[in-house]
Amino acid sequence: MYVIGTAGHVDHGKSSLIAALTGTHPDRLKEEQERQMTIDLGFGWLTLPDGQEIGIVDVPGHRDFIGNMLAGVGGLDAVLLIVAADEGVMPQTREHLAILDLLQIPAGLIVLTKIDLIDDPAWLDLVETDVHAAVRGTFLEQAEIIHASSRTGVGLDRLVQSLSRLLQNRPPRPDLGRPRLPIDRVFSMPGFGTVVTGTLLDGQFALGEEVEILPSGLRARIRGLQTHHKKQEIARPGSRTAINLSGIEVGQIRRGEVVVHPGQYQTTRLLDVYFRHLPESSSPLTHHTEVKLFAGSEETLANVRLLGREILPPGTEGWLQLELRRPIVAVRGDHYILRRPSPGETLGGGMIVDPNPKKRHKRFDEAVLRSLEALRSGSPTEVLFETIQALGPVALRDALSRSRLEIALAESALQELIASGQVILLEEIVLSAARWSTLQETARAALTAYHRSYPLRQGMPREELKSKLGLPTHVFNLVLAAFLRKQLLVERQTALSNQPKWLALPEHQVRFSPVQQSAIERLLQRFAAAPYTPPTVKECQALVGEEVFLALLEMGELVQVSPEIVFRRHDYENITQEIQSLIRQRGQITLAEARDHFGTSRKYMQAFLEHLDALGLTVRVGEARKLKEPCVDVLP
Repeated sequence: MYVIGTAGHVDHGKSSLIAALTGTHPDRLKEEQERQMTIDLGFGWLTLPDGQEIGIVDVPGHRDFIGNMLAGVGGLDAVLLIVAADEGVMPQTREHLAILDLLQIPAGLIVLTKIDLIDDPAWLDLVETDVHAAVRGTFLEQAEIIHASSRTGVGLDRLVQSLSRLLQNRPPRPDLGRPRLPIDRVFSMPGFGTVVTGTLLDGQFALGEEVEILPSGLRARIRGLQTHHKKQEIARPGSRTAINLSGIEVGQIRRGEVVVHPGQYQTTRLLDVYFRHLPESSSPLTHHTEVKLFAGSEETLANVRLLGREILPPGTEGWLQLELRRPIVAVRGDHYILRRPSPGETLGGGMIVDPNPKKRHKRFDEAVLRSLEALRSGSPTEVLFETIQALGPVALRDALSRSRLEIALAESALQELIASGQVILLEEIVLSAARWSTLQETARAALTAYHRSYPLRQGMPREELKSKLGLPTHVFNLVLAAFLRKQLLVERQTALSNQPKWLALPEHQVRFSPVQQSAIERLLQRFAAAPYTPPTVKECQALVGEEVFLALLEMGELVQVSPEIVFRRHDYENITQEIQSLIRQRGQITLAEARDHFGTSRKYMQAFLEHLDALGLTVRVGEARKLKEPCVDVLP
């Protein structure tokens, strides 16, 4: 399924030609019909002789509605450049042609309309000469020119046959499993509700699926799908698609937003782009120029940051970073147009090379320019590498789809990058070798600094290292597992726990000074003298200091059962085992019985029993404790 569009000067017969070809006039608005001039986008469809159905987008020709024109020419497979035989090439003909060339529309035909108004063959020769001169150096330079009349039907059969041949060998739109539909129309239908239309790209939508509207983030469900007024269970890439959305109102959506699967795309306010400045532009492009960006069906103001040069004269090309007034959805390989807001003028356009740069670039950074050039025109291996490099640790499926490479090419490039050691694959996560090296260095530096600041601690908490590396949880877990396999760091835990708690460098060991060791021995003597009425937490900290006390807890020498109460590990194990044994013998034990058995005070035994409750070893029933079923006779 293909989509074609019309382009050309106002009143050159674009809408009439579509009506003659399809039987449906695309001017749907009352004002359009009264003024006999297309203002907004119009749509139709046509079945070719080989049975192939094509959608047709009719765009306005008047320069006052150039924004509407640009909303309709994204995602076209071919275009019909319309030139009225009685007028020839006009200003909007040239501007539309320049825009189509910048958007790199794959193919097209030139149609000389209103041929029934011309009796002089010499005039037609002049018009054709003018047309050839206008399209020289553009994608339409070798295009067939067809004479046609919407009124008499002359040339229409030839036009249909030529369209069929033109589209015959066009490759199908790729299905990357990441559908997106740039919205070009929003309306409501009685009995159905909200409907949006657009050309579906990069994947399929199915009836009943949940979708997300970006950049707003609103969610909806697909209530109905249509292509060319025919109901569909599945909408396929490259088709003109109407989606009936439930759970969302017309006033909540606007042209320019994009329908996607939830979580598959992110919005951006920063774009790295390659730019072709039109020779006809009235002035050089300078740093910090305000422009209008047209990408897909979106239109927004943007600020130009020139990269690698001070100015960009008309007729030249270069790199820009665009700072957008509002967020949009864009993909590497998408094409765009820049216009001057006032007075209105098309400046140029080109290709989006990085839709999600991480930051504002230094303007004259050669490394940045080399990376962007590789993304624009490099081999599949270079393109995939730069994509992975730009995204950082990323899900493999996302890296492959964001590269915009065909699946076979992307997989081959990935194997080459892995074999050469340029990228690292961690299960489903991929990252560049340079990023992997940086992560290792960052982790080692963070742990080194932590050990220096806290020499008596077993190591850094896992969450703290995750924060230092700036990684999401699932990526951090994979990176950490790789670090541990390579013994770049180790996990430490207390003797009473099977769960890893801290991360440390392999060479790190807790060592007490002679003064600290002496204080520890005095403290442990206090515990030995009164194992069931030991020193409190505050008393311990006063004797050895907070850091040494914390170290004894982490090493498992002491076990804290409440904010105030702590026991020596040996005593803790004895009390735990004896309470379990007493409960087995008696069926239960009260706080008073436990207190008397160990010859301690209520304060200590209440804290201990509540600690066992919290561990799930015992359960309180009235004033007594019983073993929690099933009985687990193990230490915590």
